[in-house]
Amino acid sequence: MITAGNRMLAGSIAALAIAAPACSVKKYTLGAVADALSSSASSSMASDDDPELIRSAAPFSLKLIEMMLQQNPRHPGLLLAAASGFTEYSYAFVQMEADQVDDGRVAAAMRQRAAKLYLRARDYGMQGLELKRPGFAQELKTDPKRAVQKLNSSEVPFMYWTGAAWAAALASSRDMFMLPQIPQFEALILRALELDEAWDAGRLHTFMITYEMASPTRTGDKAGRARRHFDRAVELTHGRQAAPYVAYAENVLTALKDRAGFEAALKRALAIDVNAEPGARLQNIIFQRRAKWLLDREKILFAEDDNKRR
Repeated sequence: MITAGNRMLAGSIAALAIAAPACSVKKYTLGAVADALSSSASSSMASDDDPELIRSAAPFSLKLIEMMLQQNPRHPGLLLAAASGFTEYSYAFVQMEADQVDDGRVAAAMRQRAAKLYLRARDYGMQGLELKRPGFAQELKTDPKRAVQKLNSSEVPFMYWTGAAWAAALASSRDMFMLPQIPQFEALILRALELDEAWDAGRLHTFMITYEMASPTRTGDKAGRARRHFDRAVELTHGRQAAPYVAYAENVLTALKDRAGFEAALKRALAIDVNAEPGARLQNIIFQRRAKWLLDREKILFAEDDNKRR
């Protein structure tokens, strides 16, 4: 998320703001910096091959985006960068790591932190949705299915990041008071699928692999629908991204007690060349680490099956 260019931007923001001789010039300068920052933030992070570097650099970049939003709170690029950035940071560097902590109290505290970051991301995403549609948040609360019908394909990125962050906040916090909010974020995700199911190389389908299995509102053949989302995600990513395989193994194949399929999916994820698709390099490295961790826990995840064989 941080590049040499971004460091130069960060160092010059104060000077640019102070040196601007007129309000209009200052607004133009801040707008130009905001455009540059919001357009480069996600791409520079996604292609990096060092998760530890990104873990350390991301908070600075996210706070820089928030500082810019204080000056330009209606900048769509910054709002989207904040929504996506806080969601991805929370998932990769807080929630995932909480799963691997043995101390229950420490893990619980990390999940609560993850939930707070997700809610921050959701709020930025909702601000983005309200740019063109003032009052949308209230409409979504009142009648989710009707409200999302007003959205169009240009708003799919905001719909996804808002809905995904919202769902993740519920999953991390396990706050039962959030359960009545499920129809709101579910409506956003399902509407995004209707409008552009292939968006961002099948990111929506990868999300739905997990969501189909976890959501209390999704009934019927949940595993069958998750399988179809998995197949479509693999198709759209051309089999070059680990996330669909890991999501399918962790959420579907464990539920089906399919140990052979579980192993095969995770080994397929580990076999992916992280350099074959530079734009997904960091994501692939992170999900390959998840795949290794899941394989290390295989005996625990399938302990019931092992006991039955004895």
